[in-house]
Amino acid sequence: MRIAVVGTGVIGASWARLFLAHGHEVVASDPAPGAEERLQSAVGDVEALTFTDDPAAAAAEADFVQENGPERLEVKHALLADLDAVARPEVVIASSSSMLRPTDLARGAPRHPERVLVGHPFNPPHLVPLVEVVPGEGTSEAAVAAAMDFYASVGRSPLRLRAELPGHLANRLQAALWREAYSLVARGVATVADVDTAVTEGPGLRWAALGPITGQHLSGGAGGLAHVLEHLGPGTEALWDDLGTVTMTPELADRLVAGVHEAVGDTDAADLLARRDAVITAALDARRSR
Repeated sequence: MRIAVVGTGVIGASWARLFLAHGHEVVASDPAPGAEERLQSAVGDVEALTFTDDPAAAAAEADFVQENGPERLEVKHALLADLDAVARPEVVIASSSSMLRPTDLARGAPRHPERVLVGHPFNPPHLVPLVEVVPGEGTSEAAVAAAMDFYASVGRSPLRLRAELPGHLANRLQAALWREAYSLVARGVATVADVDTAVTEGPGLRWAALGPITGQHLSGGAGGLAHVLEHLGPGTEALWDDLGTVTMTPELADRLVAGVHEAVGDTDAADLLARRDAVITAALDARRSR
């Protein structure tokens, strides 16, 4: 297949790396100065990769389009109009948007809005399997099925959402955790390093294996989740009532930034990325082996 990757920043470059690794031809496009050189540096010198600064040229002969433009609706609309004007009618146009609704995005593709949907990855897409597939009000079932099949074919774990919400699914779960994490830092209960350790050395390990709800099911012993909800439900509700509300003031932002710098110390960003990717890879390998 020929895949158009439109927008080659951090997400787009990672998508390109994934698609190339699965034997696809990638036509990439990005108007930013130096974009081609940065993409080549990210993916290497690959014969199946070509580059153009014209998104329409990338989409014209594509079998699937992965759009990764800036997260601004007016920019997306202009970009989608160019892609929609040239791509074959049956070709899915999937947006990596993390916040925008596919119904709103599809208004930028007047020729064939039924083939527009959100295909939201988790960073980095070439390692993290999750892809949230979110259809809009007018998205066709054929487009959804094609997107689900394509993402599965490149080793991803596509998840279809049943409704459009800002942030889709996983970002909303993250936001709930960040809200309490930031509140705890703001109230002086914990440092940034404490919060990170509490997750990576505790529930994060269980969540990586089974997720938060099935993991909770195991905590109930023979009674499973029903036992947990019966005996710990009231206490959980009390915790909900005690969770903090937080406003991202400049002072809190400064405190969080200072805290993360204190947590990572002199560690280079590239080293942190390598460490993150190594742990992700090891966790995935361990799950697959079982």
